[in-house]
Amino acid sequence: MSSPRTSDVLVIGGGIIGLVTAWRAAQRGLATAVVDPDPGGGAARVAAGMLAAVTELHYGEQTLLGLNLASARRYPDFAAELTELTGQDLGYRRCGTLAVALDADDRAHLRELHALQRQSGLESEWLSGRECRRLEPMLAPGVRGGLRVDGDHQVDPRRLARALVSACQRAGVVFRRAWAEGLTVVGERAAGVVTRDGTTLAAGQVVLAGGSLSGRLAGLPQDVVPPVRPVKGQVLRLTVPRRYAPFLSRTVRAVVRGSQVYLVPRENGELVVGATSEELGWDTTVTAGGVYELLRDAHELIPGITELPLTETCAGLRPASPDNAPLLGPTRLAGLSLATGHYRNGVLLAPVTGDALAQVLATGELPDEARPFTPRRFGVAALSEQPA
Repeated sequence: MSSPRTSDVLVIGGGIIGLVTAWRAAQRGLATAVVDPDPGGGAARVAAGMLAAVTELHYGEQTLLGLNLASARRYPDFAAELTELTGQDLGYRRCGTLAVALDADDRAHLRELHALQRQSGLESEWLSGRECRRLEPMLAPGVRGGLRVDGDHQVDPRRLARALVSACQRAGVVFRRAWAEGLTVVGERAAGVVTRDGTTLAAGQVVLAGGSLSGRLAGLPQDVVPPVRPVKGQVLRLTVPRRYAPFLSRTVRAVVRGSQVYLVPRENGELVVGATSEELGWDTTVTAGGVYELLRDAHELIPGITELPLTETCAGLRPASPDNAPLLGPTRLAGLSLATGHYRNGVLLAPVTGDALAQVLATGELPDEARPFTPRRFGVAALSEQPA
């Protein structure tokens, strides 16, 4: 069965990355469609929404830092534009982050991170344990020190996803609520997709933005299969009763026994606690062990957390690439671009990804800031090593 309609752009995947790509493409005057059975779902429903370009800095990721910072700078205007257009509050907060240490080893690690941040030209302030507790009185007495980063912000990914769906609809984006089963290739060029029900959707250009599922689309030539794997993350949501407010005024994060834990307070009283990092393939089971570990580590950081109602447990899959950086722009197959592999920075990188892909789709040129992240940086060997 064939569809009579032909789009200029067909985006496979209706998560935050697919939606922002479709919205920006439609704003460029391109007739755009999104193929996804549940637009606005995916990893966004699990993500905490930390816009943490500074505290997420890791050794060896300085190139990614530049992209993260470029996107973080765009967030205030990006959020304001979406809110004005849709009338929806995104939960965008410039509340900052406090990264703390609970023992001597953690303190040494934070000191090294602080040095790396300073070398990279980033702003962060070292605080004593007492100064940390003065900022956040709920912190455990044993906190040994921390880093105050006022430039790291947050947004509510669920609200962001809903607003992007609305923005896409207002821009004329067509939603095809179905699974994309396979890529259509005509004359060595991507020409659309076939959905699970057998419908053929034709398009001038195709963007694969399927998150961790991106490499599973049938019909992809071997040399363009994105090297993206799923990394499981379990997350908890609690509610802060009014009698406990304010519980936390900013995002608090730490390394506890080698595991990252963070607490993200929303203005609506929700407190997000995450996240595990598990290489378990496509498993999205919420486990007793995962919930226990998060509560145990969060309790060491904020003892009062055990008094709060636990309202939700969930698990999702981060799309990780071999170098933890996204794959943006044209592939070796004409007509096919990628917007995937964002790993732990998908929400943060939404503004810069949407702008970069829209420019590629409209002009054929990838902006300078996105060029280090071309899918072509991975050779055929790296691609072929990925599981089917």
